[in-house]
Amino acid sequence: MGAMGAKAQYTDGYWTSQDGLRLHYRDYPGDKSRPPILCIPGLTRNARDFENVAQRLSGDWRVICVDLRGRGESAYADDPMTYVPATYVADLDALLKDLKIKRFVAIGTSLGGLLTMLLAAQKPGRIAGALLNDIGPVLDPRGLERIRTSVGRTHSWPTWVHAARDLGEMQAIIYPAYQLEDWIAYAKRVCRLTQQGRIVLDYDLQIAEPMKQPTDAFDLWPAYAALGTAPVAILRGALSDLLSEATARDMVRRLPHAKLTTVPGVGHAPALNEPAATRALGALLKAVMA
Repeated sequence: MGAMGAKAQYTDGYWTSQDGLRLHYRDYPGDKSRPPILCIPGLTRNARDFENVAQRLSGDWRVICVDLRGRGESAYADDPMTYVPATYVADLDALLKDLKIKRFVAIGTSLGGLLTMLLAAQKPGRIAGALLNDIGPVLDPRGLERIRTSVGRTHSWPTWVHAARDLGEMQAIIYPAYQLEDWIAYAKRVCRLTQQGRIVLDYDLQIAEPMKQPTDAFDLWPAYAALGTAPVAILRGALSDLLSEATARDMVRRLPHAKLTTVPGVGHAPALNEPAATRALGALLKAVMA
């Protein structure tokens, strides 16, 4: 395993979007006879969000964790109006073509789960199984409003502890049980160090621009239905303000192999290292291999 000790090794991969951006993913090696797992992060998050999952699964599964445009090590877009689901889907499509991936398992957190549904709608049958992390076809307006008001704000901190304390105050409703060391680990997933030695959020603040535009309501139930007969794990944080319990139950009713797991004590969205989340993912992958 080399100098990284028990941590799973990955290679950094890059691909190019239709509008010429250099986009980044982490590629953890695994059993080539199984469909690879594509991990798609939430709105302000990046490939590092899936470190725990990738370390647990790699070897048995190939795990590909993407940085969407404007996040992590992917290039920032010149046109902020490309920070929309249709472009993200086109970007992911280009990656799947590059890697010659015809079928895959998707793990999508929040926005990543919306993109999972849209990928299914575009080519039904290509998703061998999906974990939708605290997201569904209907979004609770409370959570949407919270996200809209927090995304795109400038923050900068002198040390990781300052960042951790501040993020912990802002997001205590999501992870009420987190201690300082949990918040430091969280800060290192969502922030980066600038050349000036400051710590900032690791995304292009312009991703907030499209959210300021009025949008037509879009019915996502057909996209969700396109997951078809594939096994689907729906995770809902017990304290979530984005995925209501009613929507989650409706999702289970509408697909034959959808199972709901409520992750106790967390909001939007579970970090995927909680015992309930780990069990749900394990059951999903077992169902994919059945």
